[in-house]
Amino acid sequence: MLDLQYVYDFLARYPQTKTIIVNGGDPLMLPPQYYWDIIAHLDKHNYPASLSLTTNLWPFYKNPGRWKELFCHPLVGIGTSFNYGDTRRVTHTRVYTEDLFWDVSDTMLDVVGYRPDFISVITEENEDTAIDNVRLAQKMNVECKLNYAMASGRQGQPYILGKMYQIYVEIYELGLAHWEFNTKQMLMRVGGGHTICPQSRTCDSNIRALNPEGDYYSCGSISDDQEYPIDFQKEVIEGEFFKPLSTAIELSALKHECYSCPMFKICNGCYKTIKDLKQSDSVEEHCGIMKSLAPKIIALNSNHFIETTGPADNVRFRQVIPIIQV
Repeated sequence: MLDLQYVYDFLARYPQTKTIIVNGGDPLMLPPQYYWDIIAHLDKHNYPASLSLTTNLWPFYKNPGRWKELFCHPLVGIGTSFNYGDTRRVTHTRVYTEDLFWDVSDTMLDVVGYRPDFISVITEENEDTAIDNVRLAQKMNVECKLNYAMASGRQGQPYILGKMYQIYVEIYELGLAHWEFNTKQMLMRVGGGHTICPQSRTCDSNIRALNPEGDYYSCGSISDDQEYPIDFQKEVIEGEFFKPLSTAIELSALKHECYSCPMFKICNGCYKTIKDLKQSDSVEEHCGIMKSLAPKIIALNSNHFIETTGPADNVRFRQVIPIIQV
């Protein structure tokens, strides 16, 4: 559990923080009071930040009354996750199937008043069902965010970014972009619009990740690798500011040729992805796919502009400062 004093010190240094997103593990493993304490601190100091919890919602589903008041608070937004082909269990006997996911979503709708958007993480094992997740989001009238697996923890190899963009292009061609966040981000990125993780190179400027052990980073995914740390004491207490990713030459681009390629902003939009593709020796595989996709992506962007808001009115996936891992 992250000591909340880290959060309070951070907010004193960066009082205009917009969103605090809480990752895990699962945020609902902590008691609701943990989040009420944060809300009380925001209210006391008139900070503008809101709270966003990314959770599989199982503790809520089993005991909605424990979480209802918190989830209905205007400063709290809830996002969740689901994957077809995911054999992980929410209990020792139950796999998180589509039917069970519908039950959880229905409970959120009944108790809190909206269905949450959800994230799906794409790997080699489940890539054939990637678009099924988007079709599910369409049925639910929510927004799905298809993220490619990065190389962290047990995920030793990243999912190739070029293969992910093949999926995004297919989503667009199928007319499903309205229900998938990163497909719209793809078009925004090529067109020079504002984008967020994982298609943004501004992590150092507007994201900070606080971990329970006290280590501190400008990227939640980089923090999984415990690389490019920031000195919390110097930045937050003493007032310095650090940009360890944007000043790391090895993370500036996948290869030198990228700087003259129209796909530069897409292929090099995430420092963690650059790091993963290089370390897994996957740059050329990715590059070959993107060279074949580039004309199609550019053509789509030249004729279309898609809003980044989703189909419903609940809290969307937003840029966040900081990321709190409980």
